[in-house]
Amino acid sequence: MTAPPAMLVQDAPAVAVRVRGRAPRRAWPSWLVRVASVVAAIALWQVLTANHIRFLLRFDTLPTVTDIVTAFAHRLGTQDYWLDLGQSLIRILTGFALAAVAGVVTGIVLGRSRAGANVLGPLTELARPIPAIALVPVAILLFPSDEAGIVFITFLAAYFPIMVSTRHAVRALPTLWEDSVRTLGGSRWDVLTRVVLPGILPGVFGGLSVGIGVAWICVISAEMISGRLGVGYRTWQAYTVLAYPDVFVGIITIGVLGFLTSAAVEVVGRRVTRWLPRGEEDRR
Repeated sequence: MTAPPAMLVQDAPAVAVRVRGRAPRRAWPSWLVRVASVVAAIALWQVLTANHIRFLLRFDTLPTVTDIVTAFAHRLGTQDYWLDLGQSLIRILTGFALAAVAGVVTGIVLGRSRAGANVLGPLTELARPIPAIALVPVAILLFPSDEAGIVFITFLAAYFPIMVSTRHAVRALPTLWEDSVRTLGGSRWDVLTRVVLPGILPGVFGGLSVGIGVAWICVISAEMISGRLGVGYRTWQAYTVLAYPDVFVGIITIGVLGFLTSAAVEVVGRRVTRWLPRGEEDRR
């Protein structure tokens, strides 16, 4: 015989208590898993290089983890390391800041103005497929100093991802929002400040995250080709004199700098767009 609904309702708290009473499976903290994955990769590198393993890949030609740590400790005590670090940061932050402003402005113009799209659209689409690093010779000829040329290459590398992401974000905005502001008597400035700019923020920060990563790739490459200071320049110099542990010191430095700057963009983006629903993402 089926129990009446009243009995089911009365039994529901007891069932809930029994379900909650079960010991849930203990999940590993996400930060611990991430740290463990890095430690495991480092340990594997040490095993392969220390034992001179040569299977498909030639790990016997690479420095061990202990050699890299020793070289890193030595480099941290030199003035050149910090000069290179500061020089690369100045280049990346200058080029990225210029690209962020220009990319957002151009993206809004391309997304909202037909005249702007007709004038600037063909130029940006023709230039966008060209790798920024391929323009290093042009930058050397165009600018009076290598420093300005490297910043220009960094600017170009970050500009196009930001511009494209902003343009798509503008075009994806629901027209209902703009119509509502205009119906209430809002001006074009009101539409821009109250609808367009807040609405495109998620897309803009997506472009900024991509742009900062591409900018690091190009600034390091430009430093290797035409720089006199910087992490990329010093890494290439270490390779030319066969100082392979110092090469990996440069590689690790580049990775840490890229991680920190990308994380900074991500943190700022989350703060600025904290009004967005995130759900599972907030619990990571």
